[in-house]
This record gives sequence, structure tokens and C-alpha cells, in this order.
Amino acid sequence: MNGKGGVVYNDVQKCIDEIIQHVGKEITFCIPLALGKPVVLANELYRRAKKDPEIKLRIITALSLEQPKGSSELEKRFYGPLTERIFAGVPELEYMLDFRAGRLPKNVEVFEFYSKAGSNLNYPVAQQNHIASNYTHVYRDAENLGANVLAQMVAYREIDGKPMYSMACNPDVYLEGVRGFKRMRAEGKKVFLVAEANKNLPFMYGDAVVEPETYDIILQGPQFDYELFCPPKDPVPLADHMIGINVSTLIKDGGTLQVGIGSLGDAIVSGLIMRNNHNAVYREVLEKAGILKRYGKLIEEWGDIGVFEKGLYGSSEMFVDAFMQLYKNNILKRKVYESVPIMKLINAGKLSPDNIPSDILGQLIEMKAIHSKLDEEDFTFLTQFGILKEGLIYEKDYIFDGGKKYSTDLNDPENLAAMSQLLGKELKGGHVVLGAFFLGPKSFYKALNDMGEEERQVFAMSGVDKVNQLYGGEELRALQRKDARFVNSGMVATLLGAVASDQIEDGRVISGIGGQYNFVAMGHALPDARAIMMIKSTKGSGKTLKSNIVFSYGHCSVPKHLRDIVVTEYGIADLRSKPEKQVIAELINIADSRFQPKLLEQAKKAGKLPLDYEIPEEYRNNYPEKIVSLLKPYQAQGFFQPFPFGTDLTETEIAVGGALKGLKRLLTGDPLKLVTGLVKEFFRPIPASSAPYLERMNLHKPSNLKERVYRKMVLFALRNNNVLSISPSSQQTSKMAGKQQSA
Repeated sequence: MNGKGGVVYNDVQKCIDEIIQHVGKEITFCIPLALGKPVVLANELYRRAKKDPEIKLRIITALSLEQPKGSSELEKRFYGPLTERIFAGVPELEYMLDFRAGRLPKNVEVFEFYSKAGSNLNYPVAQQNHIASNYTHVYRDAENLGANVLAQMVAYREIDGKPMYSMACNPDVYLEGVRGFKRMRAEGKKVFLVAEANKNLPFMYGDAVVEPETYDIILQGPQFDYELFCPPKDPVPLADHMIGINVSTLIKDGGTLQVGIGSLGDAIVSGLIMRNNHNAVYREVLEKAGILKRYGKLIEEWGDIGVFEKGLYGSSEMFVDAFMQLYKNNILKRKVYESVPIMKLINAGKLSPDNIPSDILGQLIEMKAIHSKLDEEDFTFLTQFGILKEGLIYEKDYIFDGGKKYSTDLNDPENLAAMSQLLGKELKGGHVVLGAFFLGPKSFYKALNDMGEEERQVFAMSGVDKVNQLYGGEELRALQRKDARFVNSGMVATLLGAVASDQIEDGRVISGIGGQYNFVAMGHALPDARAIMMIKSTKGSGKTLKSNIVFSYGHCSVPKHLRDIVVTEYGIADLRSKPEKQVIAELINIADSRFQPKLLEQAKKAGKLPLDYEIPEEYRNNYPEKIVSLLKPYQAQGFFQPFPFGTDLTETEIAVGGALKGLKRLLTGDPLKLVTGLVKEFFRPIPASSAPYLERMNLHKPSNLKERVYRKMVLFALRNNNVLSISPSSQQTSKMAGKQQSA
């Protein structure tokens, strides 16, 4: 390379030649988590390694996105048309296709620090190559593993006549990576940075904007403008909605929120929108559920159930579509600024983003944020944040506003009073979200791309070293993240308050730890923050039903000394600062009642509860039927919908998909019911109402015995899931209700 960087290529083969020429044939190729992978480059480099066994290719990444295909014949019939429609124009990662097929060559290894939950559970190679990295330690670990090529997909546009690039969806680890590679290069090490520019990727601001010279080569051209990976939303079951309602009571107006992707994140946001837009109905649900009676004191001290007048700020490693829903509903609106004195004044109620008081300069002088005789640095600060209006010019000792000049010596009361004529009307440079990466449905990318540049700048992107921790800017980040609620999910909670989130007892990794430790640590470090762990009370069904609240577990992601708040669909357990007998009692209170007696017995046997302790009567009715009876009636009003913010699936696909999931649950949880039901189905006529579902599965005209059997399986699945009893008119009502909730 010429050493200048920023060279634009449209030939990926030539780029790979340059990489090999520079670093050699031992390549440790680091590409981002999730969306930001440079797919064209990754695929071509992988093909080159397959052809040339002398190349030793190690891929370090996370969450290698895969288009759903299904494993069984019925799943393949379901996913086939869905994938063709939703993922049209989205290229697949060839190394993952070969990995799933067992065709990965010996000279290629893939190492991931995070994966889709459960996707690698039965893949020994993936289990062996998992890197147990905290998100903020990922770059360090990659460098220690020999990272020498850093590549990512970027967005691009022209700013002030110069081409600029944005790390967009993945500044997470890559801002630190660029700094690290620059240091390694100065040390004489051979490293290489590549960007793959895609015009479809939203151009994001904050710390994500970088110069072309950041990269050695930028791949740019029509072949790199492929469609972005866009995972469909997961449905939100009623139990998840109930978890969301419980969590929603713990979020303070004027506070800070961290949430993740998936049904639980959507459930929380759905609950917050209900609280803001339909507060009377929201309070009615809380009253009927007994939430205010049980947790009134906790909510009064740490939560809120009113509308959002001040709004929320989002500080979250993942900028999820759910935040966009909060923004659209005027909830995500609390702006923060990259300035300690400004944040101090805002938090004290002495300054607001849309109202700059006439005495602001005096306040800043008193705080020693600016000098009483303004210098050029003071002027830059005041104009950057809009405290002084646009169009002013600073020259030594004076500020010029057109033909008028004002003295910068504010020790003189007359000069200070005169400067009030130069104040701006509103603050500039605020943002409502700080995220480290993003991923979402097509509608999410479209919403970002359709925004004007000024509006999009309120969604700032930065690295996990800034988003996920306080180090390096503790005072400012604490001021910005006031009343923070760091909400994350786990799989299992022990009665002592420890949580397992990323791995099961036999050592197999389910996903990865991600940034969970960081959120928990911040929840304890910030005096007005809480760390909230969401746990679904049970897993499995029928004979495989198990409690996710257990006495003990053979793995721990969050240790008991960092316990804080645990939420299930049955309630809230406030565990902070409490003795273990009380922690245990609180967790039993929010467990499924089918498992409470055994948990109580285990705790007493271990001497962790008094022998005469009994579960209070009000906590002994924790059954799924209770939640269904509470929330189901509100669905007709548009609340608690399976897809509260819309979906790329059709009504028919929603019905079939849910039915097939129910069939899968029966296979493991109640096989006798499955067999009995299938036998009965063979003697039943085919109902006319099943036509659209059978046609969607291409089983409306079976051509052989196998397809006839599949048709009966689908019919049984639909009947078991109460789909065939639903009339088209009621489906339309459900559809309209969902639109009402997302509006």
C-alpha cells in the first residue's frame, strides 16, 4: 500500500491480493457482530482460502446472521417462501453455509464470542471455538489471538464536499480496533483495514463518522450495495407481555433505559407505550394484577406509572427497533449533551434543551465552565452547543454580530447584560440514544434512511468502551444516565439471586455473555440506577416443564453478590441489600406455583429459610391461566398483541408458524397427546377453513402418501393451536387491533 489509506477499489479480488501481499497467508480476519459484516469481501476471502490450502484463515466474529431454513420438512416448507420474500437480495455468509453442512475446510476456523441463542448448542466445533469475552474486552482478546485484518461494512455520504464514512451499525468494537491497529502499525506489525461501503446502510453520526483514510482500502461500487439482513420480529406471548408490564412500572420519567432485542424488549416497550398513551387502561391492568398492592413501595421509590412528560434517554449497546417505537410515541425524547456543566444545569432544572435562560452565561461563569473574559475556546464551546446563536464571529476580546460588536469581558455587568442579545433559542448537539450496534427489520432501516440528516443525528453511535461502561468519562456518563434501568434477560435464577444467562450446566454455551456484566456493574455503580434481570418462570411444556427459578444451578453469569431486581411474569423480586432468607422468599413469590412447594422444601432443608415460613397466600396463584384471564380481554382493545409493532409475516404465516411451534412443543412435552391427536385427525374431514394454510404449506394438493401425512400433521397443529376455530372476520379484528397498538 502507499501508506496514505482511503484508496477506493471496486475489485474485491484485487483487494484480497493486496491483503495477502501485505500480511501474508496467515490471516486472522476480524469482522463485526451481526449486521456490519462485509459479506462480499468475507465470501471472496473464504473462497480464496478454500482454493488455496496454504492460506490459514481464522475468522473472529459474533452473531453470524443466517437466513432461517428449518430442519424438518414442515419447517422447510414454512421457511422457504418466507425467506425468499423477506431476504430477497440479501447475500448469505458462505462460511456459515459450509459450517452448517460440515464442509468447513481444515485451513479455516471460525471463532465467535456471541451467537444466536441455542444455534450452536449441538455443534461441538462451535462450542470448542467459543471465546468467552465480555463485550468491552473483545478487541483486546482478538488482538491477543493475532488479529491482523479488520474489515467492516460502512455507510457513506459527502459532508462539506468531502466523502465521509460511517461505521453506522458497528462502531461497537471497531472504534477501538482502529486505534489498536494504528498502534500495532506504529510498532512495525503488518495489519490491514478494509471497509465495504453499502449505500443501503443508514449513515449514523456520533463517534461513528470517520475519515476515508481510516481504512487502507474501501470497496465501493454497485456489487457492494446489497440488501441488508433484516430478521423478522419474534411474536410476544402473553407471559412476555406480563413481564413487560412488570418492568414498565420500574422505569422513571426522565430516566435512562437499556433494553435488548427480541420479544421481551418489545414487551417492555409495548408496556411503556400503553402507560404513556392509555394510562387509565394501564393503571386498570396494574390494579387487577395486584401490582400496585404488592410492589407499591418499590414503585414509589424506584419507578413510576405516570405518562412521560420529561421522557427517556436510551443508553444501550444495541439500538433496537423498540427504541424507534418509543421515539415515534414521544417517549424517547430526553436529550443529553457531551458536556458536564450543561448536563449539571439540565439535571438541576436550570436549563432545558428548548429554553436557554437569559442568565446562562452567569451560571456558566459561576460553575467555572467558561472564563469571565471569554476566550476562543469558550466561544467555540458556547456556539457548539447553541448557547450563542449561529453566525457570530470571534476576534480577540470581541464577538461580532454583523456590524455590531460585543466585548467578551463579562466582569462588566453591562457587557454581560448585552451578551443576552446573542443567546440562541435552543441547545444543539443533543441525542436521545447512544448505541454501539444496531440490527432490525426492514422498516427500521427504512425509518432511519427516510429521516433528514439533522433528525438522524439524535441517534448517536459509539463504541462499547463508551456505551457499556463508565470508565474514562465517569462524571459525564453518570449525569447523562440518571435514573438508569439496565434491563437484560437470563435463563435461570437461583434462590440466592445468581443468574445464568449464557451457558447451561454441562458447559455448552447458549449464546455468550455479551455486555451483561457491564449493565449489572453500572446498575450498582450509579447511585440512582437498578439492574433488572428478566426470567421467564418456566421452560418446556408437558412432561418437560421445568422451573427457571431453581434452588441451585451449575453455572453462573451474574453472581449472587451482584443480585438486584429479578422480574418474571408473576411479579418483581427486589433483592438488593436484603438477607438471604428474604431474597429466597421474594424469588419463591415470583416462581410458578407448580414448583413453589419443592423450592420451599429445598430452602428449608438447606437451612436457608425458617422451618415455620409459609408462602403468603397472595403469591400462591402463579399459574399461566391467571395471566391469560387477565390480559386476553384487552386484546380486543388492541393491547398485548403478538406483534405489537407489526411484522413482515402475513396473517396466514403467523397462524401456521404458531401452530408448528405448538406441534414441536408437543413432540417433546406431551408425545402421547400428539400421537392421539394425529390418529384422530386421519378420520376427520378436511375443513374448508384450512385452505389458505394448506396452500401456504403447498399441501393443498398432496401428490403422494408422505404429503398426505404432512397435511394431516398441519391440520392437527392448526386445530391444536385453535386456529381453525378462528373466523376470517376475527382475524381481521386482531389485525386492526395490532395496528391500533403500534400507531
